[in-house]
Amino acid sequence: MSKTMSIIKHVTGALALATAATVTAQAQSYGNNITIDAAKKVAAGTVAECARNNWRVAVAVVDTHGALVYFEKIDDTQIASVRIAIAKARAAATFRRPTRVFADGIAKGGAALTTLPGVIGSPGGVPIVIGGKIAGAVGVSGVTGDQDEQCAKAGVGAL
Repeated sequence: MSKTMSIIKHVTGALALATAATVTAQAQSYGNNITIDAAKKVAAGTVAECARNNWRVAVAVVDTHGALVYFEKIDDTQIASVRIAIAKARAAATFRRPTRVFADGIAKGGAALTTLPGVIGSPGGVPIVIGGKIAGAVGVSGVTGDQDEQCAKAGVGAL
């Protein structure tokens, strides 16, 4: 296979993945922004799951626009996790999908996904759905992507 054909194959695959993810995301529309009280519940559920596993993480909860509503960091969490957690939450809210979608797409050869502004190719960003509509998202960083996502889902489940 020529280099040009290989590039076309990867771009086509990325576009197909992005289109499929967009169709899925359009099923969820934005609702009212998450309140501070709800954001604190999400963060508390997230931190509780991480504490049970002795994982040190940063937790960010954002509204539908990706604006930070609440932030918490477990002591001795790596400094880089602060910005990563916020970025994961923003990506999940603004693209209306878990950041795992991007990680999986990139792993399947969708390198074009990495050119979209705000895409985070690591699990751990999860939309928060209240009343069937997206109210914001939670982002977690500090351990592996799968572990970050586990904690984020526990946080969303605390609502």
